[in-house]
Amino acid sequence: MEKYHTITEDEIEVGMTSEFCKEVTQENIERFAQITGDENPLHMDDEFASQTQFGGRIAHGMYSASLISAVIGMKMPGPGAVYLGQTLNFKAPVHFGDVLVAQATVAKIVTKAKFKIVEIETKVTNQNGTIVTDGRATVIPAKK
Repeated sequence: MEKYHTITEDEIEVGMTSEFCKEVTQENIERFAQITGDENPLHMDDEFASQTQFGGRIAHGMYSASLISAVIGMKMPGPGAVYLGQTLNFKAPVHFGDVLVAQATVAKIVTKAKFKIVEIETKVTNQNGTIVTDGRATVIPAKK
């Protein structure tokens, strides 16, 4: 049985899509801050965050972006893919308890001399369907 499922450069097609879903918990945000070193009080301090335009703590924008990485690295194209770049737009705050769905859709495939470069439209929505983050990734899928 295959340990990982990879969509190779020979299999990937425009229009393919995949998703990854995760609930935002206080524990995950605290661990994210510890790992990245980004302990901005907007994300970590209830008192400070209550005085901001958001009225309380919110998740890091890069936390939602990291879910895009999970889709690309684990689902489509999946293990072995090389992430070349990503544009990001942060459109709405992410709160504790939100359920985020990161989605990746193949928009374009360009064949170079030795490999294919895949352009992927990316977005992260919350449980209400609000786009919280979007952008475009550039990826080299694994060879067969």
